[in-house]
Amino acid sequence: MNDFRDKCAIVGIGETDYCVNSGRNPLALALEAIRNAIEDAGLTVDQIDGIVKSSIDASASDQIIAANLGLSGVTYSSEVTGLGGAACATVAHAAMAVASGFANYVVCYRAFTPFDFIEGAKHNQTTLWARQAGAGEFLRPFGWSAMIDGFAMHCQRHMHEYGTTSRQLGAIAVAARKHAAANPKAIRQEPITIEDHQNSNMISQPLRELDCLISANDGACAVIVTTAERAKDLKQRPAKIMSAAQSLGSNPMATWEMSAFKPTITDSEAKMIAPHLFRKAGLKPEDIDVAQLYDCFTYTQLVLIEDYGFCKKGEGGEFVQDGRIEIGGELPINTHGGHLGEAYIHGFTHIVEGVKQMRGTSTCQVEDAETTLVASAVPGPTSALILGR
Repeated sequence: MNDFRDKCAIVGIGETDYCVNSGRNPLALALEAIRNAIEDAGLTVDQIDGIVKSSIDASASDQIIAANLGLSGVTYSSEVTGLGGAACATVAHAAMAVASGFANYVVCYRAFTPFDFIEGAKHNQTTLWARQAGAGEFLRPFGWSAMIDGFAMHCQRHMHEYGTTSRQLGAIAVAARKHAAANPKAIRQEPITIEDHQNSNMISQPLRELDCLISANDGACAVIVTTAERAKDLKQRPAKIMSAAQSLGSNPMATWEMSAFKPTITDSEAKMIAPHLFRKAGLKPEDIDVAQLYDCFTYTQLVLIEDYGFCKKGEGGEFVQDGRIEIGGELPINTHGGHLGEAYIHGFTHIVEGVKQMRGTSTCQVEDAETTLVASAVPGPTSALILGR
């Protein structure tokens, strides 16, 4: 039995411009995205009675958001941690809130500037975790301090076990930039070739510069969740929430810094939640028309393709070749350009793009798309959604 399917929907989406060194703080960015989402849904500010924040750093408190919006009737608020794995979970929490009657219209948001994520946040979830898990004592003194190093080790193992190649990773980067080129909001709008990828600088072997996310941008996204019944009377075609799933993973301490010490590092936490996600939706991987998969690095997207069952483990490299993940291909992925092309807002742009695909308003629209899978980050705590038209 599934009491969740199609009972809730995303009815509003809001974004800021995505740019480098905007000079704006996360609060201002969050408020702009939220107000845009409210207007997009055809609601008024005073109708918002729930707030869910995706939390990595110390930016844009839900209480300060409520105060600046003039909200006095907020009956539900929560904060979802889990680094880049939290984005889809915010929508799940919002859906549970409206389905159970805790709130009527819940806004989920993420605001980001590099300063607040790194230098500006000294006691955030990430630094506290590192102290308690021992990363600060046993990894960082020996040079293990960059996020890319952990992902590079995972990727190297995948190449060793399955013969995955750098050119196959390049196909993911090429697809992302092709889609970004059609998106006026994207930061990286210039298309690239496989040879451009192969000639880009090696950052942490085997990952090259063009395997990496856009890491120095500012921006914010917001979405509004309500019941499917209320959605009927609103401005936009709703994106129905067919399914949602969240997990801390089988090794809860093994987030990105410690993940290379898991027993099997070529499997991600997505493999754990995929069966639940599809079962709740009453779908199979082959029923998904378009996917929005977290892509802080090209390898991240590749392993999500495998672990959500679009191909067998080890076949991700072959799956992404020959335009299969580009618009017009078998499974278009990250039709907005993703973190590799559009902007890096910790997976929230992927949710926004999933809604656009269900509305039929994407800049790289998949014809007759009825379903989209949105997946947040791995390794570590993760979450995912299946949205339907």
